[in-house]
Order: sequence, then structure tokens, then C-alpha cells
Amino acid sequence: MTKTVDFYFDFGSPTAYLAFKRLRQLEQSHGLKVDYRPVLLGGVFKATGNASPVTIPAKGAYMLTHDLPRFARRYNVQINFNPHFPINTLKLMRGALVAIKLDCLTGYMDAMFDAMWIDGKNMGDMDVVREVMEAAGLPADELIAGMDDPEVKKILIKTTEDAVTRGLFGVPTLFMGEEMYFGQDRLDFIEEALV
Repeated sequence: MTKTVDFYFDFGSPTAYLAFKRLRQLEQSHGLKVDYRPVLLGGVFKATGNASPVTIPAKGAYMLTHDLPRFARRYNVQINFNPHFPINTLKLMRGALVAIKLDCLTGYMDAMFDAMWIDGKNMGDMDVVREVMEAAGLPADELIAGMDDPEVKKILIKTTEDAVTRGLFGVPTLFMGEEMYFGQDRLDFIEEALV
């Protein structure tokens, strides 16, 4: 029986990037079905009083120097710290909702996450975002136009509010059924449930 995971993410999170890469592997190896759910991490933080780990210098340094590279090696994926971090991902997250409508979400996620966490591009610059989309063969004009659609703006606010109601305080957060898993370092529990 196919198992489904709800995956809440924001492109500004390096741990969400690692979780995305690992979930893509589990989709291939275990037939996992992933329901990708874009949220605005800043909105989640504001609603819950949480903050990014990098706001604590020692914790941020540990994560960037040790923790994230260890998990990247475990998953056999690349990760590079983005020199433009932190990046306002509001438009990128709206774009994910537009990509769902245009049926190109996976390609969009690949392009955005790779540009952010492998290539170190300034994804807060819409000219750069357009270049990344075009290089990935995505419908850049439609995606960018949709980012300013009032309905898309409302949907992102609602999905973020609904996520907080469900218990989110950060990303990546995953649910298998009603079981919640926070952090890409909990994906071993997801994998255990697949075998």
C-alpha cells in the first residue's frame, strides 16, 4: 500500500532542501507519495514566536559547519551555504502555488532549491529567478505573473495559517497520517514506516 507524507516547506530553509532531496529518493526507492505543501516560514515563525536557528550564533555555526554537511553526505547530495542568505522567499513560495496550478511543481521545486542551496544564487532578485526558471524550461512568464495574483496571495496566507493550526512551528515538517515529524533529521522515522 502506498504511503503518503505531507511535506511543509519553504525554499529559504537549508534543512527543507535536504528533506526535499531525501524525499525524492524515497519516492523512487519506496514508492512514497509526497504531498508538497508550500508555507511562508516567516509567517510560521511570527505566529508561533519561533526563530531561525541561525539567530543563535553558536547553533547557526554548528549547523552550517557540521550538521548540514553530515546529512548532505548521508543523502549523497550537494549543499552550499547561500552567500545571500537570508533571502525573502515570499514570491518564491507564491510561485510554488502557481506551479501547482500549472502542473510543474516538482520541476519548480528542483530549480528553486538547487539555485538556492547548490548554486548560491540571489533568489530574492526576480531577474535571477526568471533566469533560473528559463534555464529549467519552466513557464517563467506565467509563474512570475501568478506571484502577484491576489488569489494566490490569499492561498499562501491560508495554507500558512492552516499549517500553524496543525502544529507547525518551523520547516521542514512532515505528517504521515496524524504523526508529525519536525526536521530533516527525523526522516529515518519516515523511512522506517515505509518498510
